[in-house]
Amino acid sequence: MVANPGSEFPLKDTSMTMPSEREIVLTRTFRAPPRIVFEAWTQPEFVKRWWAPKSRGVELVECRADVQVGGAYRYVMRAEGNEFGFHGQYVEITRHSRLVYTQVFEPFPDSPLLITVTFEEHEGQTRLRSHELYPTQEARDATLASGMEGGMRETMDQLDALVASLR
Repeated sequence: MVANPGSEFPLKDTSMTMPSEREIVLTRTFRAPPRIVFEAWTQPEFVKRWWAPKSRGVELVECRADVQVGGAYRYVMRAEGNEFGFHGQYVEITRHSRLVYTQVFEPFPDSPLLITVTFEEHEGQTRLRSHELYPTQEARDATLASGMEGGMRETMDQLDALVASLR
């Protein structure tokens, strides 16, 4: 991990931990304030630019979000001629600092997860922490087996490039 002199937050690299059999926690620091990172995380015009791992030939063909408590979102990705969607509902929103929402991978509608994302500011940077709570260990392990980690790391790099361009 690359350290930023004078900062308690490391830069760039994305870390992934699994604190329990049902959890995945992703952490990354971005060189942009929380306002920019939060907007890039939630606004469809920005999500379209980073959410799908481009090197894998995946594109985001649908991206809708009603970012308010009780509002819904839906993202549909296309890869190799196949489409698969994700949808959910916003449970809690504290603009620019905390976002809680459900997520359903549509091929497995009985395995919704709860995602809590925090955006912590320090000296103009944002430490993003995404806590994913799966309904079962099997659901979490299936996500990991899908190649999620590599795709997630690539999308975090894409988000990093996007927020740098929005500063």
